[in-house]
Amino acid sequence: MGLLLKVVIPLMGLGLAVYFYSAPDNFSEEMLRGKRVIVTGASSGIGEQMAYHLARMGAHVLLMARTEAKLQKVVERCLELGAASARFVSGSMENTAFAEEVVKEAENTWGGLDMLILNHIGYSYFNYFDGDVEHVRKLLETNFLSYVAMTVTALPMLKESEGSIVVVSSVAGKAGGPFIAPYSATKFALEGFFSSLRHEFIIDNVNVSITLCILGFIDTDSAMRVVSHAIRAAPSPKEECALEIIRSGALRQRELHYPPSIVTGMLLLPELHGLRAKGTRLLNKDLGQLMQNDQRKPQESVFEME
Repeated sequence: MGLLLKVVIPLMGLGLAVYFYSAPDNFSEEMLRGKRVIVTGASSGIGEQMAYHLARMGAHVLLMARTEAKLQKVVERCLELGAASARFVSGSMENTAFAEEVVKEAENTWGGLDMLILNHIGYSYFNYFDGDVEHVRKLLETNFLSYVAMTVTALPMLKESEGSIVVVSSVAGKAGGPFIAPYSATKFALEGFFSSLRHEFIIDNVNVSITLCILGFIDTDSAMRVVSHAIRAAPSPKEECALEIIRSGALRQRELHYPPSIVTGMLLLPELHGLRAKGTRLLNKDLGQLMQNDQRKPQESVFEME
């Protein structure tokens, strides 16, 4: 009976979570027409696809990433797709001063901001944690502190427009797994900071929404190149993922789980995962052996901001 309750209750929670975290059907692309949107990490992967979706919807987009040549091509494509305007700023988010400059560029260009989509991530590796504290510090600066800096700088404009903050995170920020310790730590930091900030907004009647996007395995080039050999599930398409992120931000959802069944299941069914503990231990052992036999350089990136 006790085991049954441990399974039934999480299943009920799963159903409720899917209901509350799924975007309702009242989304319209017109909601983004003419909106002023910053997208970081926009030269490839999910960020690039978000830029294209926003362009088709007629938004003004300011794109940010490290690689100028790639950003130029994305901006050109956005203009072809019908963006109200498209600009870019290139640089590294390891410097929080640059993060603030990106937001100020939007203020100088548009005089305001409606949506801030934080999607960039720094270089990390898929391997045993090697004890490199400096790497963790740098990754926190890029994956976390720059998000905070951009939010602080953008907040006056977002308060004025009653806009939205969209934070692209990962299931690794909800449940830790092997070989991603530094990356996972930065995602847990995002979860804690922005969840707490959302509560403060509610208390102070600040009408700025915060949407946390909890993503699973997506078919970006970097993820496919480095972790596909270690993850048995099929990846979800980045194009659809990008659209769901935009929908969730426009609808001011608290969280997006994508793909919903896999991510929500991982988060809300710990007892079912406990029933598979032996299999999990064996899988981790197999992964450990795989990593020991792997000839890749330990600093090869798992996810990266281009």
